[in-house]
Amino acid sequence: METSFYDSGFFSYVLMPALIFLARICDQTIGTMRIIFVSKGKRNIAPILGFFEVLIWITAISKIMQNLDNYINYVAYAAGFATGNLVGMIIEEKLAMGIQMVRVFASERGQELVNLLNSQGYGATVVEAHGAREKVHLIYTIVHRNELNEVIEVIKEFNPGVFFTIEDIKAANEGIFTAQKQNAFSNFSYILRNWRKGK
Repeated sequence: METSFYDSGFFSYVLMPALIFLARICDQTIGTMRIIFVSKGKRNIAPILGFFEVLIWITAISKIMQNLDNYINYVAYAAGFATGNLVGMIIEEKLAMGIQMVRVFASERGQELVNLLNSQGYGATVVEAHGAREKVHLIYTIVHRNELNEVIEVIKEFNPGVFFTIEDIKAANEGIFTAQKQNAFSNFSYILRNWRKGK
């Protein structure tokens, strides 16, 4: 009596674990992106991602429950989970969503740095403060995340040894911003907004 393809060892121990691995990568990548979108205030996208995340997860876990004696599926499931986290973070980094605040602590020439940032289209504010040993200038600038590396280069060229911090900003009202560079998320958001207007 011939064994069907679905009962073969190749399907059970190679193909099925591979499919579970890929499915887990997909759902965990989507899950990581969903959490990031929520933290960025993109609430209109998160529910859509959540739907597909759970749909894929149910499909993967159901196959494991049907084959509880196949421990290779467990390894594939765990490996897919770990890989999905990594892939999700890489994608989020490439999309460079949101805005960030750069806070620079300069012991001198704070206004010069503000003028330099302003001349390149970045809004900046300087405040005088007292440090542990001397007076310092605190320079604040809020930029789109995909411009962050350019701003850091400007700051380091101005003073290579300057101390600065970077923080995520959930939202900002008004302010001076350069024209935002387009990325995959920007294009997706534009299509989604136009689709809603056309409904």
